[in-house]
Amino acid sequence: MLPLLLGLTAFVVFGPLINLAMWAFTEQWFFPNRFPSQWGFAFWERVFRPRAGAWEALYHSVTVALAAVALSLALAIPAAYALARLALPLRSLIMLVFLLPQAFPNLPIFVNIAAMFYGLGLNGTLFGVVLVHSLPGLVYAVWIATAAFSAVDRSLEEAARNLGAGPLRTFLGVTLPQALPGLIAASIFVFLDSIDEFTGTYFVGTPDITTLPILMFNASMGGNYQIAAITALILLVPSVGFMLIIERFLKADVLARIGR
Repeated sequence: MLPLLLGLTAFVVFGPLINLAMWAFTEQWFFPNRFPSQWGFAFWERVFRPRAGAWEALYHSVTVALAAVALSLALAIPAAYALARLALPLRSLIMLVFLLPQAFPNLPIFVNIAAMFYGLGLNGTLFGVVLVHSLPGLVYAVWIATAAFSAVDRSLEEAARNLGAGPLRTFLGVTLPQALPGLIAASIFVFLDSIDEFTGTYFVGTPDITTLPILMFNASMGGNYQIAAITALILLVPSVGFMLIIERFLKADVLARIGR
């Protein structure tokens, strides 16, 4: 029974990935053939042609993701420090507020944001897309950063203060380095969420801003499954790589404090 369950789990996890990889290197695959009749790299060359738009989409995806990380952390670090260290009234309610963007379906939220952004002239701009991507990113940034600051050993801070360090020097020299692994993990979560974001980009950015998820969607709707599969593989690489980094930086003591 156990081998059967393991085999079924492996099929569910790796089956779609294997099919995706097959489409990425397929040049001809017609029904009712179970496997491609011709393999090659012709569609990879088509994807990365200067006029194909893949390089521009990749540039937009990375630029928006990095900007979303910077904006999310700029807001999350002071908020997380206050939530972790200060006796704030209604602290649990404040933490819950940061979860609200994930508590409702994305579609109606982004439709209403797009309507507001249209009146502000932010539709079709990189800044508008960054703002949309930072909204769900704040959830990861605030919750993980709060746990990271809560896990900092306060005795080291007290020792630094006793030796004459001021509040700012203690924060920069003692608190921040200890919380840094958690902040790096939060940054990676925000980056991955942003680079895979489709709905917000679709309603706020298109047609002026095209990211890799938008390119993949357009290729799928046009029946260009090879191009869609290649784009999906490109998006998969940072996801797998960064998840391995998160496993290293997000330690058990930080995870244990998430939500507290």
